[in-house]
This record gives sequence, C-alpha cells and structure tokens, in this order.
Amino acid sequence: MEKSIIHEPEIRTDIPTPKDTIYSRYIKRGLDIFLSGMAILVLSPILLVIVIFELIYHGRPVFYIDKRPGKDGKIFNMYKFRSMTNERDENGKLLHPSKRITTFGRILRRTSLDELAGLFNVFNGTMSVIGPRPLMMDYLPLYNERHKYRHSVRPGLACWNLNTKNLTSASWTWNTQFESDIYYIENVSLWLDIKMVLKTIKIIFTKNEMRANSNRIKFNGHNLNDTRTRQQLMEEEQKLLNSQAH
Repeated sequence: MEKSIIHEPEIRTDIPTPKDTIYSRYIKRGLDIFLSGMAILVLSPILLVIVIFELIYHGRPVFYIDKRPGKDGKIFNMYKFRSMTNERDENGKLLHPSKRITTFGRILRRTSLDELAGLFNVFNGTMSVIGPRPLMMDYLPLYNERHKYRHSVRPGLACWNLNTKNLTSASWTWNTQFESDIYYIENVSLWLDIKMVLKTIKIIFTKNEMRANSNRIKFNGHNLNDTRTRQQLMEEEQKLLNSQAH
C-alpha cells in the first residue's frame, strides 16, 4: 500500500526504503526506451523547429549541456534546449540569467519544451521519464543522509508532489521537492508513473511562471523551507549592506 505524501513542512531525517520490484528493475527501463524512442520519432518535426529557432535566438550550440549526478551519484551529461544567450559584461562575466533569457527561451520554459532534449537522456539510459530531477553538482555535499537516497533511482524529467494543485515557487520549496522524491522512490509503480505523467501534461498546458522566471533560490543545505525567490534574497542582502554602510 502506498504511503501518504507529507503535507506539513517537516524536515525529516529518517532513512527511506526504496521500493524494489520487477517493475522498478526491468519493466520501467523497457518503457523508458519505448516511450522516449517513439516520442523522438513523433516529435521530430517539433524538435526540428526548435533547433531552427535556437539557431536564430541563441546561436550555437542548440543544446545546453550540464554535468549532473544520476543513479548512485554517477555523473552524466544532461541535455536541454537553451533558453538563454551567452551575453557577458565588460569584464567577460556572464550576465544574470534574467538578463540573458529570451522571449523564445521563456516560451520554451513555460511550456517545458526545453525539456524535450532530455528524451535523448532517457533513451540512452542516463535518465528516466519519471524520477527525481537531477540537480546541480554543488548540492551533492549539502544533502542529509535521507536526501541522498533521491539518487537511488535514475533521475527523471519530472517528479511532482501530487497533492500540490497550484505549483508556485512558494509552494515548491526544497523540502517539498526532496520529500516528493523520497515518496517516489518508496512507492514507484506503473500507476504512480502514469499519475506523474498526467500531472506533467496538466502543468505543461497550464500557464506557470515558476520555471520561466528562473528566480528560484539556490539550495544551501539549510533553506529547506525557504519560500523566498532569488530576487528577494538579493534585495534583502542589499538592504543589509546599505544599513551597515550607514
């Protein structure tokens, strides 16, 4: 019987028990190969159009490639379609993401079309359709022992909190995300994957600025329930500096 999802922002430290079944070991990977292969073929016209617009708005390369930790912490190259330019300041430093994201990039993020490049990760076995999102390498030493278990399965294109109806940056804290990941690894099943896919489709066709704004606060190991955005944090830090200066 599936365990219920955590509703309260409780920070848990107990060690999870990943579910080990025939589905999680064999069937899930077979479905990933079949679904990603079919999706690449069926969506090839859309992929081609995205590539053309990538060249127009962002130039080469069309893919954003980043090193991310996968199953058992093994590092892999994660693919996304680029949503930002490589504009730099006079010192050669990349401008803030809010300055580099383009109109086309916002459309890609709002509709999650930038994630279609991840189908190649699913097909080659470094990712799954459904599973914990692969996060930044910098976060690896910051996880507690419970959160490290999010790497006990292949990372995925999506892994939602099924009890969250309105997904916003305020509701999607790091604690919510990590507990959703733990819930998934403890309850992985065909039916749960279907529900996750349906939730993903619903989110794609619902206007959501959370990803489009690229304004999420970075994880530092202590801000699990922090609902502030990156912009709010920068403003607070600036106010503190101004007050110290006076």
